[in-house]
Amino acid sequence: MPLFNKKPIKTNSPTNTAAIVNQNVNEHNPMQPAQVVPSPIKPSAPSLVFHCQLANGSPTGLITGFSSVRELYQKIAECYDFSVDEILFCTLNSHKVDMSKLLGGQIGLDDFIFAHRKGRPKEIEINKSEDALGLTITDNGAGYAFIKRIKEGSIIDKIQYIQIGDHIEKLDGVSVVGKRHYEVARLLKDIPTGTMFTMRLVEPMKSGFQTIAPRSTKLINKKSYGTGKETLRFKANGNAAIEDEHDDNTQLGIEAINVLLDSFFGINDNELAVQIWDLGANKTNSMDFAESIDNSDLEAFGFTDDFIIDLWGAITDARQGRIKRLNETNYGFQTID
Repeated sequence: MPLFNKKPIKTNSPTNTAAIVNQNVNEHNPMQPAQVVPSPIKPSAPSLVFHCQLANGSPTGLITGFSSVRELYQKIAECYDFSVDEILFCTLNSHKVDMSKLLGGQIGLDDFIFAHRKGRPKEIEINKSEDALGLTITDNGAGYAFIKRIKEGSIIDKIQYIQIGDHIEKLDGVSVVGKRHYEVARLLKDIPTGTMFTMRLVEPMKSGFQTIAPRSTKLINKKSYGTGKETLRFKANGNAAIEDEHDDNTQLGIEAINVLLDSFFGINDNELAVQIWDLGANKTNSMDFAESIDNSDLEAFGFTDDFIIDLWGAITDARQGRIKRLNETNYGFQTID
């Protein structure tokens, strides 16, 4: 659907879509001279304007003219004059490596974007002494899979050099760049128990004031910048649309679906969870829901019948208000009888 103008960019060139402005600079970074980097507007892209900074410190940039995560990354790279391949992921309203603030399939209209660039590479030899490594993997929607959560007491948890936010670049010397999170998770799962393997990681660039969230990410509902009730949502067909924020039951249902994805596949993907929720939105039984999955691009995941029943249970429980959080400091949920 066409999007309205939220805030026009005032520049001398009508083709300017990304500019760095000398304002609202990170507290940990001194103010720098203003710059302007021109780039052409695509007629089909939304004409909303978002504020952006590099997480390791930079002036504030104005980003517009994008309708997908890949286009957003390209605009940020043009704004700050570096290769788009340097961007690992973005967080919203926090410069920290905080996975509860990760940019996924949508952005609040008042959200502040922080882009995290590639930092130091590292290679680590790991003994897969147990079946499960204790990783939850997600991806940035543009070809980079990275670590979203580390299970306490797991194999990976005992290796302090591996941190949340690390990009998984290679496994035993073979690049996994371009693979989706579930493909990388499957490769790790298929490594035989009792064998050694090498993982090449790239950590996010840090400044002296940069901090990393706990290794087991918590649910945090605080917002330091964004307060809007509407979001710009990226669609699977490449379009973007402004939609109202999800209500509480819908959000709980999406989070419950993400918990199931983590438990069964070792992945966390809010965009995928939203897509699953949407497929079940107007369905009245699990058969129709399963058919809608089979007729979508989610068929490639090969969900089992039992897993689809579990997903349907999460959707119906959330719809009827039978789900609530145990508390706001973990990923626990309980069903209300």
